Amino acid sequence: MPDLRKDPIVGRWVIVAKSRAKRPHDFEFTFRRRRSGFCPFCPGQEDKTPGEILAYRNPGTQPNREGWRVRVVPNKFPALEIEGDLNKRGEGIYDMMRGVGAHEVIIETPKHLWSISQLSEPEIQEVLCVYRDRLVDLKKDPRLVYGMIFKNVGPAAGATLEHTHSQLIVTPIVPINVWEEMTGSLEFYHYRGRCVYCDMIYQEVATEKRIVLDTPGFVAFCPFASRFPFETWILPKSHASHYEHIQKNAVEELSGVLKQTIAKIESALDQPAYNYIIHTAPFDTQELAYYHWHIEIMPSITRPAGFEWGTGFYINPVPPEEAAAFLREVELDTQETELLPSKQTG
Repeated sequence: MPDLRKDPIVGRWVIVAKSRAKRPHDFEFTFRRRRSGFCPFCPGQEDKTPGEILAYRNPGTQPNREGWRVRVVPNKFPALEIEGDLNKRGEGIYDMMRGVGAHEVIIETPKHLWSISQLSEPEIQEVLCVYRDRLVDLKKDPRLVYGMIFKNVGPAAGATLEHTHSQLIVTPIVPINVWEEMTGSLEFYHYRGRCVYCDMIYQEVATEKRIVLDTPGFVAFCPFASRFPFETWILPKSHASHYEHIQKNAVEELSGVLKQTIAKIESALDQPAYNYIIHTAPFDTQELAYYHWHIEIMPSITRPAGFEWGTGFYINPVPPEEAAAFLREVELDTQETELLPSKQTG
């Protein structure tokens, strides 16, 4: 019998239809690598991208030349552009403003690799620090309100280039999905006096049914009302609403958790396409007691169809308890993944 499960944050209902479940290797849309002859993100091709905004470089190297470790450039085809004023206006019932914002690409390594899990933990730490540095810088612009860092891997997840990279889009408004999360979190806080994400962490660690990784400062789990098969969230155990406030010791630990979690998903699902998104609070807010930054990882192994588009429901054929159990059992090469000590569950 299928379950109807309600997301405790936004109130979204999900159908968990176990009868429709498949074995992990039966899913479609697996990402197969296709190395092309030219990559604008590789060393020596710096003149093929817009000029760099930020780069972590080796000593003695020059901007827009080889010698970088992580490099940030404007997107060549931006969704929003940094120049100009907002020019907010209305036409009858319709509100408009100019498409002012920022759209940047974070090239995570000079090596032509397809996955962030192929980087070492120190290399991932630098990527995570670049995320923080760009958010800190862009929040100084009073026109900009929200910064979203996301990663697309594989054509099914929207990626057009193989070389591992992330993107940052900063908008002059709070996106609707973030607004719904914050509104739902605030309602929970008013009702119970606690952060819903902190309560989720406490319950998931206590029951262990949906835990993928449990380290001293972070937890990765498949959420109770998962929209997608093997959807996995990573949350800091210490309450914090803004990713850009992350400290050095947390970056060090998060790099291992992110590497392990992605590697487990890739191993379990035969290198699927996927997206991950960092959910964080808007720039124009102080530390919020009711909101908790987190990372959502969503493998692209199913696609929404008419029912999903028409109702807003998602149909997930893999119960999160089974997905988490499967991911926990994935064994990784400790020499390659530099695993953090994790609590054994299941």
